Amino acid sequence: MSAETLIHRTVLLAEAVDALSVKPDGIYVDCTFGRGGHSRRILQQLGPQGRLIAFDKDPAAIANAQTIDDGRFQIVHDGFVCFAQALEALGVAQVDGVLMDLGISSPQIDEAERGFSFRFDAPLDMRMDTTRGLTAAQWLAEADEADIREVIKTYGEERFAKQIAAAIVASRAESPITRTGELARLVAQNVRTREPGQDPATRTFQAIRIYLNRELEELSATLPQIIGRLAQHGRLAVISFHSLEDRIVKHFLRDVSTADTLPSWAPVRAADIPEAPVRLVGKAVRPSAEEVRDNPRARSAIMRVAERTAGVWKGQA
Repeated sequence: MSAETLIHRTVLLAEAVDALSVKPDGIYVDCTFGRGGHSRRILQQLGPQGRLIAFDKDPAAIANAQTIDDGRFQIVHDGFVCFAQALEALGVAQVDGVLMDLGISSPQIDEAERGFSFRFDAPLDMRMDTTRGLTAAQWLAEADEADIREVIKTYGEERFAKQIAAAIVASRAESPITRTGELARLVAQNVRTREPGQDPATRTFQAIRIYLNRELEELSATLPQIIGRLAQHGRLAVISFHSLEDRIVKHFLRDVSTADTLPSWAPVRAADIPEAPVRLVGKAVRPSAEEVRDNPRARSAIMRVAERTAGVWKGQA
């Protein structure tokens, strides 16, 4: 694999960091360090008293982060689901901004041995954190057919989940499915139609990856933690890459930005209704045509931004 292939292009780099309205002396969190594009840009905008804390599960990302020789920067080798716990351990009560760049990074896709891509024949791994948890091969060897079907249907939105699951169970009875090429071929044999330009294995690989890494569950569990730690006027910017992620983010932000409603007959003035703890900032942002042309993997990205208000947060801190 060439160095050029493994280059990671940070999506919505300027837009995301600008959305945080970085204060020179503020405390910021990059929930998904990846290869550090957003983190490095935030550090450029911080003053001597500023601070940046980043999270990542991926040992390769941690190794990359350790090349940043900056006393204002700290990396946490864990998923962002431990957001509140980690900040507590670091003695941080509130932060001024949080960035979440969800999904999978280009190096993770392009490094064949990670097993995320059907473009290479490689060990079937798919773990974001290669130091813990079941590999995709181990899960496919152990899971019930009904569970495999449900995962592929729910997380991949795959119409042919039933046929794929049955084929996996039948195939593993003959020999274990241990490589990406085996799984991709098996899926292709059981997907009758597919959107133009999309590989038949796309949805199945996405589904297994999301399930194994608990991506949606951890996102849902982390968003309330972030709101509980944001200082007033602090910003949250979330970049999603598929509809399941964006749906969670969109619905959560809609709910926490909506003030309590009372019946029209209630003797309470609108001004006396408690303020919602969050306000939405602008409309959803998508990459420019120029960025998509230069980096086709940006085409599905969408960013939503919210700001903490003075409203009382009654959820998880």
